[in-house]
Amino acid sequence: MEMAHSPLCSRSRPVLVARPATAAAAAAVTGFAQPIIRCRRFTRTRLLRCLVASADYSKRNPRRASTPKPKGAGSRTYAPRPTVESSMKKIGQSGTDEGDLGTSNGKLSSEATEQTSNVEESSEVDFSGNVSNSVFLEGMDDAFEAETEEEVEQNQSPELSSESMDDDAIDRKLDEYRGKISALISSKPEPTSVSSTHVQDRSIVGFHEQEKSVVSFHEQDRSIVSVPEQSQPSSGVSGQNPTEEKTIISGQDVTEEAPEEITGKSIEGEPLSRETEEVLFADDDPRIIKDEQYEPDIAPAQDDVDPQVLRRRLEELAEKNYLAGNKCFVFPEVVQADSVIDLYLNRSMSALASEPDVLIKGAFNGWRWKKFTEKMHKSELTGDWWCCKLHIPKQAYRLDFVFFNGDTIYENNNHNDFVLQIESEIDEHSFEDFLVEEKQRELERLAAEEAERKRQVEEECRKEEDRAAMEADRAQAKAEVEMNKNKLQNILNSASRYADNLWYIEPHTYKAGDRVKLFYNRSSRPLMHNTEIWMHGGYNNWSDGLSIAERLVKSYEKDGDWWYADVTLPERALVLDWVFADGPPGNARNYDNNGRQDFHAVVPNNISEDLFWVEEEHMIFKRLQKERKEREDADQRKSEITAKMKAEMKEKTMRDFLLSQKHIVYTEPLEVRAGTTVDVLYNPSNTVLNGKPEVWFRCSFNRWTHPSGPLPPQKMVNAENGSHLRATVRVPLDAYMMDFVFSESEEGGIYDNRNGMDYHIPVTDSIAKEPPMHIVHIAVEMAPIAKVGGLGDVVTSLSRAVQDLGHNVEVILPKYDCLNLSNVKDLHYRQSFTWGNTEIKVWFGKVEDVPVYFLEPQNGMFWVGCVYGRNDESRFGFFCHSALEFLRQNGSSPDIIHCHDWSSAPVAWLFKEQYAQNGLSNGRVVFTIHNLEFGAHHIGKAMARCDKATTVSYTYSREVSGHGAIAPHYSKFHGIRNGIDPDIWDPYSDNFIPVY
Repeated sequence: MEMAHSPLCSRSRPVLVARPATAAAAAAVTGFAQPIIRCRRFTRTRLLRCLVASADYSKRNPRRASTPKPKGAGSRTYAPRPTVESSMKKIGQSGTDEGDLGTSNGKLSSEATEQTSNVEESSEVDFSGNVSNSVFLEGMDDAFEAETEEEVEQNQSPELSSESMDDDAIDRKLDEYRGKISALISSKPEPTSVSSTHVQDRSIVGFHEQEKSVVSFHEQDRSIVSVPEQSQPSSGVSGQNPTEEKTIISGQDVTEEAPEEITGKSIEGEPLSRETEEVLFADDDPRIIKDEQYEPDIAPAQDDVDPQVLRRRLEELAEKNYLAGNKCFVFPEVVQADSVIDLYLNRSMSALASEPDVLIKGAFNGWRWKKFTEKMHKSELTGDWWCCKLHIPKQAYRLDFVFFNGDTIYENNNHNDFVLQIESEIDEHSFEDFLVEEKQRELERLAAEEAERKRQVEEECRKEEDRAAMEADRAQAKAEVEMNKNKLQNILNSASRYADNLWYIEPHTYKAGDRVKLFYNRSSRPLMHNTEIWMHGGYNNWSDGLSIAERLVKSYEKDGDWWYADVTLPERALVLDWVFADGPPGNARNYDNNGRQDFHAVVPNNISEDLFWVEEEHMIFKRLQKERKEREDADQRKSEITAKMKAEMKEKTMRDFLLSQKHIVYTEPLEVRAGTTVDVLYNPSNTVLNGKPEVWFRCSFNRWTHPSGPLPPQKMVNAENGSHLRATVRVPLDAYMMDFVFSESEEGGIYDNRNGMDYHIPVTDSIAKEPPMHIVHIAVEMAPIAKVGGLGDVVTSLSRAVQDLGHNVEVILPKYDCLNLSNVKDLHYRQSFTWGNTEIKVWFGKVEDVPVYFLEPQNGMFWVGCVYGRNDESRFGFFCHSALEFLRQNGSSPDIIHCHDWSSAPVAWLFKEQYAQNGLSNGRVVFTIHNLEFGAHHIGKAMARCDKATTVSYTYSREVSGHGAIAPHYSKFHGIRNGIDPDIWDPYSDNFIPVY
């Protein structure tokens, strides 16, 4: 017995190896070169792994079918399979040292019978990894023992010794064993243990399908280990190792005397040493595992391999690759996804031969997935081999890597990098889909984080606004209290309890909350001829407005023309305020208001004046908060209505746009969604491809910038309705726009590209967003700060609408001295620059939430008190040139420069002639005509140099199509209907529209 250690540091766990002193000694004791271990009841449930020396390790293949592979077959295990002789030849080769077969079996059976006469059940573990049903094995064991007893009696004579048996006799004997075992197998039900059924073609009792020999005899050095089991056991045995690891799981039907029985017993006649006993029964042995925790089917394969075999296999691979001139190799040789591999580099064969440090840098799937850098270590293999472990992700189909020294010296396979193919369920195309899905998940995560961050920011802003509003309300309440206190003090100074022969109150002593009678003498007063008199009252200088209305009745108890009314004095009244009228509130025409001074009576109160004003301030504060909450709720309702209206209008506009092309092209379904398949239907009869025998569909996505590039041309087929042709397209998940044109052939020829605009259909539900464009409007009008006509409305509304789509929009405007600056937020001086020997100051502010740059030449050109009417052509020409110069000097490079009407038309040709190749090369010029009646020459020149031209409606574009400035360039002239901004033109906030 000795402890064997792996030569590799990662597998240095000691293992138990049981070897007889010599083969001859073992044979002398047991009659076999093959050691046999008999184990009966143990004191506690445990699993034992016994390593038994074997020269025929290639057949030991746990958890696999026992049929051996032919010599030379490829193997994924650690060691190659050597040539295996038949069990018959092995028995024949055992010679006289092995003893008589029958005698040996007889001895084994008799020994087992004597030692286990009180055993109720037993089970056998065969070395192919099969554990049979305990009841079934009991029958097997009984039959086997009965047979061996007969053989013992027959083999007592020396004439029947193993030396006298020829090969034919042995064959006959083995055939008898096979027949009996086969009969037992056919007469018993199918075993139900996990290990005996998980491989269908595995032998139940441990004999090979090919050789049909009993497990006890078919190999020279194999051991039989018999362990009683109460429940169905699981077993695992390492395979294809010269020192083979056996796994034994003890049962749970235990006795106290079983350890003593085993102590001192022999392994086929040899006593167990104390060291062996300690190893077998050590609770802290890492190889002893309780059966309920052992899961052989999921154990890693490397754990079942003898480190010496692994070392020998790696040495073979290292030598093989070294001789072949390969600088590196991997183990296992077949690399699979979602696994761990060992990668080896021969430093002496690489550019790193003299470097002390070796690192590997790599990634997967063409350097596109999970980049990594790992440090390599000197291995224990012969030669200058360095190694490291790498985990292969589940989504990998290829590994790309290079080696380097941690600095600038690389071994990169002669600039080709190292590439290792991986067995995986994923390929290049499915990996693209995976990347898109991964991108979607990442975008969703980022969107969720951004939404949460925005929510938190908004929450903080809201709390800050609430705090600021609360402080403002408190300050306003305090200010109102001070103002009311001063006013009320003046009223108190003039108030009294009565006025002689005019008014008085009964009873004469009263306080707030009392019900009193207010008497009024109408004689010689403004209401002396009125038959109906009303008292309109309030309190504390009308702090709550008109809050009391009582009708007076004639008093017949008083002399004179006295009238009275019953009045309840308000609880918080310090002074009662009132007037007399000839009718109730809303219907009165004549008043007696004491000569415009009103009537005031002092009202005693139960609370102190200081406490009264503290409570008054609190009440005012609560009122202000309530009013603010009502305003916020109203604004929220308005925002929701506006958002709903915008969404409905946007949906309607998009639907109208899609349907407007239906006579030429449309999709089914009409709304294109990312990740779906759509049909494109095209009617060539209304296009330049009318009458062509073939029509080819050419498509891409994201304005022809999708990473996958244009799709292959697709020949369109007849649709069901007959007039249209059909093509089917799969829309990627990251598509936000579908772009396509049509051609007469696969090679091209005549194209229908919508007059150079191409066909574009927006895609919804995309995981990608369209990159924002930078758009700059250069104009001389902008509502509401410098509005003369419709041009100013379009500049503002269009800028806001495009900004709402997520694009960056800016406006450049002259800084007139007549600007309505009250509508400019945060106006401030930004910078200055010089052009045309003139200093130009740049101001910045926001108009209707649109960023605006105001250019102010210091030559006074725009200090004329008006927009038009003062040498306009010269002024606006200077402005256009200075606007482009400002963009250039500021380092701005917009995608679109939009100029309007004749006043900013010079931008079109100045840009093309002086700035397109001088700092503003990214820009395209769009020119919009609002009114063709002015500046036709400038308009014609701008039409010639712009990239696209638009006007305010499709109808107007038809009307002016024959104009001399338009006709030569009509192919790039498009009519786009003007819209309105629902936020600016909002009836809820329009002062000229009454809202009830």
